[in-house]
Amino acid sequence: MPRIVRWYLRTALIMFVLALVAGVLQALGVAGLTPVYFHLLMVGWVTQFIMGVAIWMLPKFTQAQPRGSDRISWVGYILLNLGLLLRAAVEPLNALKPGQLWGWGLVLSALLQWLAGLLFVVNAWRRGKEK
Repeated sequence: MPRIVRWYLRTALIMFVLALVAGVLQALGVAGLTPVYFHLLMVGWVTQFIMGVAIWMLPKFTQAQPRGSDRISWVGYILLNLGLLLRAAVEPLNALKPGQLWGWGLVLSALLQWLAGLLFVVNAWRRGKEK
C-alpha cells in the first residue's frame, strides 16, 4: 500500500474518533460543535477515507507514476487536514463570539478544503482515461 494511502486512511480513522468525541461533547451541551462534528465525520472520516482508497484503487496513470502526481496528492492531503483542523478550532470560537476574525478563519478553512478537493479531482481525472 502506498505511503500516501496509509496516511489518508489512518488520518481518516483519527478524524472518525475525533468526530465521535465532538458528538459526545455536543450531546453534553458544549456550544458550537454541530458543524465541527459534521465536518470531522463527513470530510475528515468519510471523504478522506474515500480519497485514500481512490488514490490506491483507480487505474494506473503511467508505469512511472501509477497514482499520478504524488506531490499533488501530498499537497491535497495537507490542505484538507489543515482546513479541517482550522475549522474544528475556529467554529466553536465563532459560535461563542461571532466576529470577523473567526469568520475569516472559516472562509480560509473552506478554501483550503476546496483546494484539496480540486487537487484530488485534477490528479484522479487523468487516471480515468480510456485505454
